[in-house]
This record gives sequence, structure tokens and C-alpha cells, in this order.
Amino acid sequence: MPAARLALVSATALLLALPVQAADPQPRLIDHSNGNLIDEATAKKILTENIPAKVNKIHAFARHTFVSQVEGGFTEGKVCVVTARVMMLPLTAAMKAPLFRPLPKMTATAFDAIPGATAEQCKAAAADKLKAATQAVVSSIVKS
Repeated sequence: MPAARLALVSATALLLALPVQAADPQPRLIDHSNGNLIDEATAKKILTENIPAKVNKIHAFARHTFVSQVEGGFTEGKVCVVTARVMMLPLTAAMKAPLFRPLPKMTATAFDAIPGATAEQCKAAAADKLKAATQAVVSSIVKS
């Protein structure tokens, strides 16, 4: 066997022997939030940062989606009111579309009311409550 061909065969065998590291699967995310409190990119970032890969081992990301919804705003009395909800929903087998049948204990809501808050403080509260709701759903799936 020529030396060049032997080197090519050896290099190919070496590459095949190396373990393949797949990227961590990412959860599917849907956001239905009030854009005045939190934008979609920020909401999805908070969800992604707070949903560990361990969740995928119990409830496969390919068969489930996480839905977030942050609502609220200011009352006439200048009170910032924020409600954040996170749900884990199954996906239909054929179309991979969310099916509104939240799994038991896979829904969490966090809320707050802050008198005299500024718009920035209200947005910060929205992000904080979304994080809390996400962590509540995750904690019911995986134990730390």
C-alpha cells in the first residue's frame, strides 16, 4: 500500500475512533409577552439560561415546548403590576405543534406589585418574575 494512502486510511480511522460530541439540545420556546415589559429575545434568553439540559433527559425537548407569558403594566395609582407564567406543553407527533394540555405540575406563575416604580424597575421586575416562574417549573422536573 502506498505511504500516502496508508496515511489517509490511518487518519480516517483515527477520526472515526474519536468520540462525537453533539451540541447540547436546546429547548423549544414560545413567548407571548407584553412587549412593553419584556421583549421576546430577553424572555427567551431568560428561559434558555434557566432550563438545564437535565430537563431533556426526563422530558425530551423534541417532544415538548416551553411557553412564557409576561403581562401587566401600571395601574391608575402608578403601581407596577407584573404576572409571569411558564408552561411546559407537549407537541403533537405529526406537526410538532404545541398542544394546550399543560403537563401536571408543569405550570408556574409569579407575580408582583411595586408602588411608585419606574418603567425600568417594572421591566426588571418582569424579568425577575419570569426567571422565578421558569425555575419553579424546572424544580418540579429535576431535583438539584
